[in-house]
Amino acid sequence: MLRKMGEKDRKRIKRKVHIRKRIAGTAERPRMSVSRSNRSLSIQIIDDVKGHTLVSASTLEKELRSIKANVEGAAQLGELMGKRLLEKNIKAVVFDRNGYLYHGLVKAMADGARKAGIEF
Repeated sequence: MLRKMGEKDRKRIKRKVHIRKRIAGTAERPRMSVSRSNRSLSIQIIDDVKGHTLVSASTLEKELRSIKANVEGAAQLGELMGKRLLEKNIKAVVFDRNGYLYHGLVKAMADGARKAGIEF
């Protein structure tokens, strides 16, 4: 599978596997996994013990389609996710950058969630 990917994707998958060996979400502190593409952004809150997604937000949702896949949009999505988490009484998460480098969109999503009051 890795042979057919481009070099950039191959490096991201290697980083992702390396990170996921050490990160796991629990019911008390679920994993916040971010994903990005050229057109959309998404965040999932996952309880790895049960294997369930607790909360999610994506720019593909009907009411969030106005959010663009840029730094400002990523910050908005992070804040929205923070509000959804606080509604579910989740105050702390483990951040999983999913192999992406921690800058730009990924950092903006994390900062938006922190601004809403989520700890990680």
